[in-house]
Amino acid sequence: MSEDRILHEIEQNQDEYISFFQELIQAESYNPPGNEKNVALIIDKYLKDINITSEVFPFGDNRANLIAYLNDNFNGKNLLYNGHMDVVPPGNEEEWKYPPLSATIKRKRYLYGRGATDMKGGLAAMVISLKILKKLNISNAGNLILNAVADEEIGGRVGTQWCLDHILKSKKVHFIIIGEPTGLDPLPKGLILGEKGRIAIKIITNGISGHASLPAIGKNAIYMMNEIIQNLDELDEIIPKIKPPLTQEELKELISMAFPNKEIFEKILSEQPILQNLIKANCQFTKNLTMIKGGIKSNVVPDRCEAVIDFRLLPGQNTETVLNGLKKLINKLGYQVKDEPTGLPKEIFVYLEVEEAGEASFYSDWRNSPFLKDFYSIVEKIYQRKPFYFIMPASADAKFYRNTNYCQPTILFGPGNGQLAHAINENIEIKDFINAIKVYTLFAYNFLTN
Repeated sequence: MSEDRILHEIEQNQDEYISFFQELIQAESYNPPGNEKNVALIIDKYLKDINITSEVFPFGDNRANLIAYLNDNFNGKNLLYNGHMDVVPPGNEEEWKYPPLSATIKRKRYLYGRGATDMKGGLAAMVISLKILKKLNISNAGNLILNAVADEEIGGRVGTQWCLDHILKSKKVHFIIIGEPTGLDPLPKGLILGEKGRIAIKIITNGISGHASLPAIGKNAIYMMNEIIQNLDELDEIIPKIKPPLTQEELKELISMAFPNKEIFEKILSEQPILQNLIKANCQFTKNLTMIKGGIKSNVVPDRCEAVIDFRLLPGQNTETVLNGLKKLINKLGYQVKDEPTGLPKEIFVYLEVEEAGEASFYSDWRNSPFLKDFYSIVEKIYQRKPFYFIMPASADAKFYRNTNYCQPTILFGPGNGQLAHAINENIEIKDFINAIKVYTLFAYNFLTN
């Protein structure tokens, strides 16, 4: 079977694929609470209609993971496609041009809806590629595994990690692609080799309440929090420096290879502050105050304040690294850090709670991978532009595969502009979605037959 036959199959059935994609968007799977089973059942039916082995693993309240296989033989080379079914909530729906679950198509070019980019586009394309390979009945020496997962938007513990621990660990996998959106206008497609870690830490300051007319009789917990926030940058000196997996110059070099020459790249870089900051963020430890609340009444000195800090880590940094740094900073400011959130009525202290934690990961041997070279060539052929290798400043489920040594050769690649993920009026270019189907299917065909 030639690659031309695969491409012809995709061109002839675009309407079916777009309708399936719309159906996935219309299946509500906001996380929280999840509701991924709504999506899993649609995928399960779509695959079983062509006799693909597919199994839904339900849990909780209307939640589920799904695993499907091209065939029942796992003795050869195994390729795994991973995509998450949950999406973030839509926010204020009145701000959307079209209802976020409508999957509206605009000018026959763009498809709007929550999850269009992050990442029901990539997930739908992966499901479709499995169906195409089954329909065309390829003769192969390997297997394609599809893992549609829950919970990625809240850490992935009951999604990708559960599937790995309970279903996949007995199956040797040689290469993994996660279908997250890897477009970044005005750049071509990215092939993502690593991801930063993420830790969300809640800081609780405990002061002493009192009447606001006599502020000196209390200890204002909001002022305590403000003092910590104002000194957060000291963490840059407290936390040990660590070398990033790729330096800023290396990242620039990798991106520039996707352009005709370095002069063109340097001009684009100079005009794109977002790209400049993206490169910089990928090479350093970052922190960001994202939530804060405090006080009970306008005439009461607040005795409690809560804030959440989002930390992004490099490979080699972990939760203990950040906690120890925070404790040193808070102690330096003169406050006690307690191991429990409550104390005596007149006790002044700070409590730290880790809300989410995921370490960074990186595919270190990427330069020597023949699979990755083949994937790069296919992306270049289909998109008619050279892709570029990069690192993602956010986190994704690749860490579960890389950091457990289950499958170091794990990359991220998918349709959609990453800048539109989680945004109001999230949308995807339909041509990008169709191109992703072509890439996933052609790569799996080459992988399984060669």
